Amino acid sequence: MSCAVQTGTLLGVEGVPVTAEVTLVRRLPGMVIVGLADSAVQESRERVRSALQHVGFEFPRKRVVINLAPANLRKIGTTFDLPIAVGVLAATEQVPSDTLADTVFVGELSLQGEVRRVRGALPLALLARESGARRIVLSIDDAAEAAAVPGLTVLGARDLEEVAGWMDGTRTIAPPAPRTDLRESPPLDLAEVRGQHRVRRALEVAAAGGHNLLMVGAPGCGKTMLSARLPGILPSLSAEEAVDITRVYSAAGLLERGQGLIRHRPFRAPHHSISASGMVGSARLTPGELSLAHHGVLFLDEIAEFRRDVLEQLRGPLEDRKIRLVRAAGTVELPAAISLVAASNPCKCGYAGHPTRACRCTEAQVNRYRSRLSGPLMDRMDLHVWVQPVDTSALVEGPRGEPSAAVRSRVEAARARQRARSPDAGGGCNAALTGDAIREAARPTAAAKRALEAVLECHGLSARAWARILKVARTLADLDGADRVGEDHVLEASSYRVPDRAEGGP
Repeated sequence: MSCAVQTGTLLGVEGVPVTAEVTLVRRLPGMVIVGLADSAVQESRERVRSALQHVGFEFPRKRVVINLAPANLRKIGTTFDLPIAVGVLAATEQVPSDTLADTVFVGELSLQGEVRRVRGALPLALLARESGARRIVLSIDDAAEAAAVPGLTVLGARDLEEVAGWMDGTRTIAPPAPRTDLRESPPLDLAEVRGQHRVRRALEVAAAGGHNLLMVGAPGCGKTMLSARLPGILPSLSAEEAVDITRVYSAAGLLERGQGLIRHRPFRAPHHSISASGMVGSARLTPGELSLAHHGVLFLDEIAEFRRDVLEQLRGPLEDRKIRLVRAAGTVELPAAISLVAASNPCKCGYAGHPTRACRCTEAQVNRYRSRLSGPLMDRMDLHVWVQPVDTSALVEGPRGEPSAAVRSRVEAARARQRARSPDAGGGCNAALTGDAIREAARPTAAAKRALEAVLECHGLSARAWARILKVARTLADLDGADRVGEDHVLEASSYRVPDRAEGGP
């Protein structure tokens, strides 16, 4: 007898349908797996055989041939253990095959028959729904994650015996429940920051419009502290964004056991020793830090210390808000709708432009240090801010700053205006606007156009800089509740774009 079991595999962060075709032939007993299967899939022969025998089923005394279709798609990982085992049981008529047509099976098997977790439970559950399946069977530890997909019955099994019992109608599988002991750390509050009013304003603008921000200043002036408080003023996730983020983390295998949807925007801060593949994605097409920061913030502390080839990988994704990853294993498109926040010292010793400490670097050393950030990358930073040390009296006796909750309310109001005006823009934020949509959203006044033209001519800025100044000005107008971009908005946006170089700006 032959049968077909629906399953799937991961390609980047997307699920791809795979059918495990199982048949028995009159040859020497054994199991053969075909269909461009890697070593982990080939090793499932021993896991499946041991699991079947351990839970009391008979392994057939014939040649078992498994074809993982489509045969031209490389199969990677241990996702296929459970569907292969179910196919063997159905082909040998040890369990009925009535439920195979509308069920997707996913899971790794232990030698004792336990169903274990796999990467990508959420993308595979989304695939099951899109393919028309009524249910998905997978590990009980992955069930809460897959249950985030509406319109799909999720069955979380502990072992192969439980799956077989459900198929022959002798057992039931309870619906999954997410873990209740998972607690997220509360975001840090901006109220703890004394002074730094200009940088706080830049953070608010970056959060409101999804813009990229570069902070330059001496060590200890608060760049990292301020960046760490950005998540506290970001708007709440929509349901669609939560699914997008969770899908990426699921494909990367970073979700905790029993975790459901991620409810906070990611804040990723990789070390400056990260490789290019760690930033954009590995040879096995798994997401890198850029994709893990999707719909959130990628923070690069001491950005000038990152390898230049790693930084240059950011140029395309910052414009396109996605990554086209080409590797030997295939070609995938990974999401990367991020806000980049970077911090840097003004020079190697860190004290160029410091009000009280002298810089020990020569002019050539300062220029060499700043040249680590290429012009094209700098051109993609919407906001450039010089961070000065806080005055001692303000630091010791100054009042607490405005709390994050108050800032977040203004940010969410600005984002609401952006979504209403440009619902098709990625994430509904001004940073995602392109082409004529920028001009249509900004609708600058005559005075604003004259101010923008003067800034471009005076500083010799590029066309990209023009677009980014106008997008930041649109965000400033949204924070003010204005329908059109005015002269004041253009001038403030330009001040972030053209910092005072005498202060040590980049």
